[in-house]
Amino acid sequence: MGLEIGIEWLTLIMFGSLLVLLMAGLPLAFVTGGLACVFLFVLGDERALNIVPSRIFPLMTNYQLSAIPLFIFMASMLERAGIINDMFDVIYKVLGGVKGGLAAATIIASTVLAAMVGVIGAAVVTMGIIALPAMLKRNYDPKIAMGSIMAGGTLGILIPPSILAIIYAVVAEQSVGELFIGAVIPGLLLSGLYILYVIVSCMIDPRKGPPIPEEERIPFKEKVRLLSNMSAPIALIVIVLGVIFTGVATPVEAAGIGTFGAIVVAAIHRNLDWQTLREASLTTLKASAMVIWIMFGATIFVGLYVLEGGQQFVQGALEATGLGPWGILIIMQIVLVVLGMFLDWVGILLLCVPIFVPIIKALGAASFGLDSPDDLVLWFGVLYLVNMQMSFLSPPFGYALFYLRGVAPADIPMTDIFKSALPFLALQVLGLALCMLFPGLITWLPNLVYG
Repeated sequence: MGLEIGIEWLTLIMFGSLLVLLMAGLPLAFVTGGLACVFLFVLGDERALNIVPSRIFPLMTNYQLSAIPLFIFMASMLERAGIINDMFDVIYKVLGGVKGGLAAATIIASTVLAAMVGVIGAAVVTMGIIALPAMLKRNYDPKIAMGSIMAGGTLGILIPPSILAIIYAVVAEQSVGELFIGAVIPGLLLSGLYILYVIVSCMIDPRKGPPIPEEERIPFKEKVRLLSNMSAPIALIVIVLGVIFTGVATPVEAAGIGTFGAIVVAAIHRNLDWQTLREASLTTLKASAMVIWIMFGATIFVGLYVLEGGQQFVQGALEATGLGPWGILIIMQIVLVVLGMFLDWVGILLLCVPIFVPIIKALGAASFGLDSPDDLVLWFGVLYLVNMQMSFLSPPFGYALFYLRGVAPADIPMTDIFKSALPFLALQVLGLALCMLFPGLITWLPNLVYG
């Protein structure tokens, strides 16, 4: 047998070495998997390494996960076909006359984009390239402009079809469809809060977001014609989400329909050629491979930790704080936000969810005022998604901040990007608090659909 190490020390050594290696800039996928193999060997013997295939195999054969490459492909197809540029253009012309209208248009476009694209980086970068120059040219306050792009861009993690939700459902052994439906109201709630904030602050101080000049506005007839241009991609979203919500198709089948639909939409917009298909396929390959590798590595890492008694240790430590169920939930939320500053979202999910979900289940639905254990897991899942959205915006290492830095004009300092994220971060905290205090925001729609 290998070494005998107490669980307290093991926790410190495992997560300490993980942090050190990540700080050194090594990729998460290989760090978690590599460390797990080292610890398996040190703690056990060569026989202990058998855990590796037995943890990976269920993931390799998991049907739900095949939705991931399909949704990524659908998104990159629509992006390559120039649909996203068109969409911003339409919404922007329709709303341009309102104070703060372009910022609101950015958030609405991002919300629609989130319903096409389950990936975050794409939305922030795309909107940064299209919407930021448009707003700065019209003398928008850069903070409002950048904040609305980052906040809108992070909606992709929450609004279905979110890739994070698919992975969460697989790890927590939950229905993907229910999680998708549960995330709809919180997603729209946050989107609404952002729009409200932008419009109100531009009404208070019109210099922050001036309406576009009269000569650039377009008559109502033109607006209707522009909206009809968007009918194909919007029909695609309605079909994909419709078949999931009505229960006609599983999320995987819906993703298949969406992928086919994206190719058709690209053809309608005369943007379908081998080059487009090839680029979209390569993007899909890279993104999916990264996600799946991280899943492999982190699953083994956490599997080993739970096997050594990590679960009981964490549960004991949380109960020892004497904070009661709500206190424990809030500590979990804080841990997620802190991790969000350092780790990537798939990593956080795979390191925390397998440990947190059983603890939440053990606390029981009644202690949070919910009706059933199913509602409890669903509620925690959506809270988790909202929480991850916060980690994307939280300085100093929020991903959205750096995605935007990559495409923002060089004369905008990083501190301004940080500052522009703060009001939207506060709105996310408010949204999270509302979802915690009124669980019905999350559970009402799935219960209505699935009875």
